[in-house]
Amino acid sequence: MLSAHGSIPGLASPGRPQPCPSRVATGLVHRRRAIACADPSNGGSRRQPWDVLRFLKTVAYFNELPTPDKVLGNLLKQLTPQSQADSVVPVDLPQAALSVSAAPVPLDGIIMVTGATGGVGRRVVARLLAAGKHVRALVRDLDKAKTMLSGLPVAAGGKLELAAADVVQRQTLLPEMFEGVRAVVSCSAVKVAPKEGDTAERAKYYQGIKFYDPEVVGDTPEAVEYNGMVNILDAASDSLGIEGGMKLLHHSGQSAAQWGALDDVVMGGVSSSGLELVAGQGEEGGAAAWVFSGNVSTDNFGGFASVRTRNLDPPLDLSPYDGIELRLFGDGQRYKLIIRPDANWDGIAYCCSFDTRPGVWQAIRIPFANFFPVFRAKRVAVGSGAQPLDPSAISSIQIMLSKFEYDGQLNPNFRRGPFNLPISHISTYLAADLPPRFVHVSSAGVTRPNRPGINVDQEPPAVRLNDTLGGILTWKLAGEDALRASGVPYSIIRPTALTEEPGGMPIELDQGDTVKGKISREDIADLCVALLSCSAARNITFEVSSRVPFSQAWTLPDPTRPPFPRDWAAALSAANIRPGVTGRTVAGVYTGKQPEAEALQAAGITAPASSCKSTASPTAT
Repeated sequence: MLSAHGSIPGLASPGRPQPCPSRVATGLVHRRRAIACADPSNGGSRRQPWDVLRFLKTVAYFNELPTPDKVLGNLLKQLTPQSQADSVVPVDLPQAALSVSAAPVPLDGIIMVTGATGGVGRRVVARLLAAGKHVRALVRDLDKAKTMLSGLPVAAGGKLELAAADVVQRQTLLPEMFEGVRAVVSCSAVKVAPKEGDTAERAKYYQGIKFYDPEVVGDTPEAVEYNGMVNILDAASDSLGIEGGMKLLHHSGQSAAQWGALDDVVMGGVSSSGLELVAGQGEEGGAAAWVFSGNVSTDNFGGFASVRTRNLDPPLDLSPYDGIELRLFGDGQRYKLIIRPDANWDGIAYCCSFDTRPGVWQAIRIPFANFFPVFRAKRVAVGSGAQPLDPSAISSIQIMLSKFEYDGQLNPNFRRGPFNLPISHISTYLAADLPPRFVHVSSAGVTRPNRPGINVDQEPPAVRLNDTLGGILTWKLAGEDALRASGVPYSIIRPTALTEEPGGMPIELDQGDTVKGKISREDIADLCVALLSCSAARNITFEVSSRVPFSQAWTLPDPTRPPFPRDWAAALSAANIRPGVTGRTVAGVYTGKQPEAEALQAAGITAPASSCKSTASPTAT
């Protein structure tokens, strides 16, 4: 519980933000003594007694002895090691010449495809492998998946793995299945089949729902379309990243770790600092902020104060993000942000200095690419004992105010004496031009059941049969809403009726969920892959159909020549596809082709809180 001045007394339970060691030991005594003894007008350094007790407390705080529970946990891990090989199965693919050049996919990392043995999913897998990508197919039946996918040709660099799991069963989605995953293409869907039965190849199903009397087979639409989406988001969001980033320190009191003071007492100095949550110090009136404050003295040849997290266990994987953002109230001084990729007390660290503007709140973004290796304030050349920062395993984070820069240079924006740096938050951030990390194939018509003014008799079969099929479209919309609320950068595709015709149809892109017609699964697979490299597609929901009448069969003008790759980014731009447009009916208002907020404001309605709970946790624990 916070005390009156905002500090947290005592050593709280693990996972809670902690005060600095000096605050634990003697409150503000050390800081006040250091301030009283310092002489800011003196340009030199004076010799003061070294506080050995504070030094020992600092070392003990950051090098805590393992608890019996941790020792037992480590022992169990050694006795029952879990390997990714137990749940992820590699597939040998033929290195065959590809008949067409695949569209490039600049995304690094593994791309997971759910529903990978379905009509769209297996085509997505084929295109990604042809582009030389590392694909992990999430499937329920390993033998079926091997039969269907093991003959796909692969370009240089391409790789296929199978992960046996069921999106309906959260416990089957193991953490190791999502290690290294940087994008998900979601093609999972409830299974619909003719009541009179189908062929082994599902020939009647692929003709389309218009031609048979359908029924849901197996898991319900609620289980697959909604619960399945929630489960995938819960398992994958840490690997994909979320809008707003991972909160490493937040004015709400959230923190990814326990913070403590690490001052120049470790080298004989007398500077003193701490980090505490203080009410009324935030940028919004009355809001709290974490305040890094204290006194920097150059006595005893010291000259730095800092706060650092205890080693994170397990280390944080920040690789989905572009860098770290600090929102703070500047004082005109230059600070350092320091990251350590291992648990060493005094090993190589990665640093980047940043300047603050006095008297204003500012957001400072530091890309991971800007951090460079340092050992005891001396740069370490990359390749000679150090590598570029790998943000996939971060063990600790530190903020420092120091008179020292690097390699013997002095900080040009440094003042001895008291300092005060309010911090609203420290978090990771996603690049502004980041393409969607989660591409989801939904369905046109999801907003039409119970929409005011809809004539159901004039709607496609899926809309007319929504209730008969267990609310299939209603639950698809709920799954969309869960994705939109998750914070994961997404793109939602709503195709009209899917067919087995060749790709290359003239297409129509729209929003508002009014289009009808058909579209080839080939074209939808092309679109899924293209969106992974299209930053303009981030956080949009749209419909896609062909301009070919449903009653007219589509064939290529020359079947021996595949269609030219379509410029999907140009098509999205030409159709004026905008974020925030869903076509949902909210509080009785059909929002149409307007962003929901605009449509509701025009109707004089205050938007109700979303009924969809975000499944992606914004905090690291």
